Amino acid sequence: MSELRVVELSAATIVAVNKLSLKPGQEQYLAPVSYGIAATVVNPQTSWQRVVLDGDQVVGFVSASFNADTPDENLRNVLWRINVDADDQGRGVGRFAVKTLIDEARARGVDHVNVIYEAGDGGPEAFFRRVGFEPVGETEYAEVIAQIRVTD
Repeated sequence: MSELRVVELSAATIVAVNKLSLKPGQEQYLAPVSYGIAATVVNPQTSWQRVVLDGDQVVGFVSASFNADTPDENLRNVLWRINVDADDQGRGVGRFAVKTLIDEARARGVDHVNVIYEAGDGGPEAFFRRVGFEPVGETEYAEVIAQIRVTD
């Protein structure tokens, strides 16, 4: 693995992001990438979308938002999606993407980031727990709300 880095989502990377593959069964836990990308167009000032590169190869995508004006406290600082190509899962790409997100939250003076996910076999819960998210609640649709604290 080359040195991982993140870049802003751009016209040069969007096609590769849309081609990221999933392992069997993961598709039920993840909306199409285009849904997440649309957030940049709708809310460019609050949306934070980055592409993870390994050398010049797109290996992951992370989408979050930071919006202190959002009425729902659980959605003010939130990781909306993280997608690591099936062939690159288990190599630290996702952990790197979350670390980058936490660094961004810290730079913005935010003390935590939430993630909302559906629990289930083959779902993202084990990953989120491994990188430090802890369940703090549940949505009205029985999705898990988990939080990671941002510390210095």
